[in-house]
Amino acid sequence: MKYFHMHKFILTCGYLLCFGLSNVIAQQADTQSEMDFYTIKTIAIPQDVKLEVGGIAVMPDGRIAASTRRGEIWIIQNAYGTGTTHFTKFASGLHEVLGLAYKDGAFYCTQRGELTKIEDKDGDGKADSFTPIALFQLSGNYHEYAYGPVFDKQGDMYVTLNVAWVGYGDGLGKWHGWLMKIKENGEQEPIATGLRSPAGFTINSNNDVFYAENQGDWVGSGRVTHLEKGDFAGNAGGLNWTKEPESPLKLTKEDLKIVDNGQPMHEAAKKIKELKLPAVWFPHTLMGISTADVLEDNTNGAFGPFNGHYFVADQGHSKIMRMSLEKVKGKYQGACYPFYEGFASGLLRLRWGLDGSMFAGMTSRGWASTGKADYALQRLMWNGEIPFEMKDIKALSDGFEIEFTMPVDAAKLKNPMHYSINSFTYMYHHHYGSPIINNRNRKIIGIVPSDDGRKVKLVLDSLIEGHIHEIKVKELASTDKKPLLHDFAYYTMNNIPEGNKTVLKDDQRVKQHVGMNHAASNAATAKPAAPTKKRQLTMPSDWKQPDKVLKIGTKPGLKYDVEIFEVKAGSKIRLVFNNNDDMTHNVVVVMPGAGDEVGRLALNLGLKGSEMNYVPNSPKVLFYTALLEPDSSESIYFIAPTKPGEYVFLCTYPGHASVMRGILKIVP
Repeated sequence: MKYFHMHKFILTCGYLLCFGLSNVIAQQADTQSEMDFYTIKTIAIPQDVKLEVGGIAVMPDGRIAASTRRGEIWIIQNAYGTGTTHFTKFASGLHEVLGLAYKDGAFYCTQRGELTKIEDKDGDGKADSFTPIALFQLSGNYHEYAYGPVFDKQGDMYVTLNVAWVGYGDGLGKWHGWLMKIKENGEQEPIATGLRSPAGFTINSNNDVFYAENQGDWVGSGRVTHLEKGDFAGNAGGLNWTKEPESPLKLTKEDLKIVDNGQPMHEAAKKIKELKLPAVWFPHTLMGISTADVLEDNTNGAFGPFNGHYFVADQGHSKIMRMSLEKVKGKYQGACYPFYEGFASGLLRLRWGLDGSMFAGMTSRGWASTGKADYALQRLMWNGEIPFEMKDIKALSDGFEIEFTMPVDAAKLKNPMHYSINSFTYMYHHHYGSPIINNRNRKIIGIVPSDDGRKVKLVLDSLIEGHIHEIKVKELASTDKKPLLHDFAYYTMNNIPEGNKTVLKDDQRVKQHVGMNHAASNAATAKPAAPTKKRQLTMPSDWKQPDKVLKIGTKPGLKYDVEIFEVKAGSKIRLVFNNNDDMTHNVVVVMPGAGDEVGRLALNLGLKGSEMNYVPNSPKVLFYTALLEPDSSESIYFIAPTKPGEYVFLCTYPGHASVMRGILKIVP
């Protein structure tokens, strides 16, 4: 899975609580946390079992099967904690099993190059029959992962295939970058393409396919997309195979040139009819950094008040997010919300247990995560108490309707100081990721609570299609004094619903524009930070020449190509940063031991991060370059610190700071 650029998803564990829990509670309300409503139970794994979970299958008799990246399948007895947990190796010698399903007494797993049916025909508890159902072409590129299968209601299987890493040549293996439908007899049918790293996907109760994507080339941020036959989800790698006779679309890479200019994806879709917009964006770092599995809540209330919603894993942030969907003009769109943080490792797989609890399979080797463990298997259970949350957000013709899990006093719901809304989006281009663009603080002109206090309409002066809307609800408590557990959500407005505008009564009108304003930028792209004393772009006039020139580049694995420089205290330095990677980076020099703190501050910049080049305003930041796009460079000039020590230089782009570092050693 992290499946994607493995180095893209490494975070310092100090980021664990950023954006996850509400840090503002209503007056007179008791502080509450996610742990007051849901409990994690860790399943003890024997020391000799390396359970780097790639797939989970829940068996009808209560046993749990887990496949691993090391090519094994383990069957676990008493995983629910009703007795001594016991692990039995069912199969081994497979190739990186990143998906597992159980049907009619047989396991089905997706290896890197094969969909395989595995059976125990002699009944001794060990696999003895391995039947290849479908083969997948491989080129040898490390990024050609394969996931699944997931069964639909007709009994057919679906598999998703990663594109190869573009740095080594994308799309080398046939049908990589595609969603494939495979029948039991091995017949393969390509369904949709434009997938980059589709490690998580599901088929919901309506037989609709949704897949999770994460930031990368052509992908500005994490997202979940509804896939139908002939769809193009945005990444160009899979278009290598649209000339095949079985391809349901004929779009080519050449066709994308007219939209590969950084415009929003919503605008590009007006020109490329096959381009499918995400149902829900998961804003990078604001929600997570690497969306993984998707799981529909069909527990009928056994897991809490969110039946019909979806839970979405994030590998890099070791957490689960929640997603609600609705159809507007026949297309899915909806919102994402925080849900639960603090898992032991990088979340890759989610499956429902027979009792309505959630099994979570994890791995972090090479991909890394905020959870410190290399791997883990945990179980999340609801304790029966309902949290006070934004349960659902629906789009209106002139705003949004928020539904809460508990009633709120109507007078409090009317107070405009509780609400703020921002809209923004991302660039659609072949580069890796995107800054936040078109960030605007929105004007709320009316507030209409429902009679029962469970809903509130926020009427805006206007709506913008194709934008993500950050909705914040601050310092609000339920009628029984429970604080709002999570106070923000992000709604993706692909289409504005039709219908009459809200007729506001005088007491429902907001008299003036109030709320928690954010620094808003209407620019089409994030602008480079202006030169400052900490970012001197020209050599000072009193220098004849630098005492030393430091040259820094990048190398694969989210690393600089130089780990340490040694310079004399007080010397004149020219630092040249050449970003020869396929991702955005900067170089920030900080005080000794301040790397974690500055990285955390950069992450906390939120919507302002792009316009500030993710360089926080901190006295511990000494010197920095701008945030540089791939294949660009910048030189800065500075006087080295006079106090000897090991100063840190790092990339403060979110997700990079914990590993993309070096030492600037100052000597007397």
